Amino acid sequence: MTTNVQMNDNIRINKVEGNIFGIKTRTEYNSLTISYAIVALRVVMGWVLFQGGIAKVLDPEWTAAGFLQFAVPEGNPFLSLWAGFAGNPVIDFLVMWGLTLTGIGLIVGGLTRWNAFWGAFMMIMFWMASLQGGLAQGLPLEHGYVVNDHIVYAFLLFGLGALGAGRIAGADAILERTELVKRLPFLKLFLG
Repeated sequence: MTTNVQMNDNIRINKVEGNIFGIKTRTEYNSLTISYAIVALRVVMGWVLFQGGIAKVLDPEWTAAGFLQFAVPEGNPFLSLWAGFAGNPVIDFLVMWGLTLTGIGLIVGGLTRWNAFWGAFMMIMFWMASLQGGLAQGLPLEHGYVVNDHIVYAFLLFGLGALGAGRIAGADAILERTELVKRLPFLKLFLG
C-alpha cells in the first residue's frame, strides 16, 4: 500500500507498506530526492558507457581481438566462444557503437528501456568474458566470486529500465507525449 502526503508544490512524501520476501516493510521517501537520485544514476551510468565507447570509436587502431584472444582468463567456460569472435569487424562495431549510443541515450533519457536492456546485455557479456572458471569452481572472478562491476552495472541498468528513468527529466517524457507514441502505444515499451 502506498500513501502520499503533499508537503508543498515540489515535495511529496510517499509512505510505502508491503511485504518483500515475506518481510513486512514500511518506509517513507521524498519523491523529489528520489527523482534527483534516479536522474543522477541514469546520467552517470550513461557517462560510463559513453566514455568506454567513444574512446574506442576515436581510436582507429582499436579492436576487441586482443582482449578476446589474450585477456579472457584461461579457465573461462566460454573461451572458445570469445576466441571465435576475435577479429570480427561486426563485434568491434557493436562494442564501440553499442557502448557509445547506449551511453548517449541514457544521458539524455531517450529510449531508456531499450538502452538499459542492451546496456545490461553488454554488461552480462563482459561479465561472462571475465569469468575464471565455471559453476563448479564457484564462478570466480579476478577479485572474488560471481559479482563484479559488470554485474553491478547490469542490475543498475535493469533498475533504470524498470523505473522508467527516462521519464524523469529525460527525452522520454517528451517522446511519450508525441502523436506517434499516442498512435502506437507499444513504443512505450522502448521509452520510459
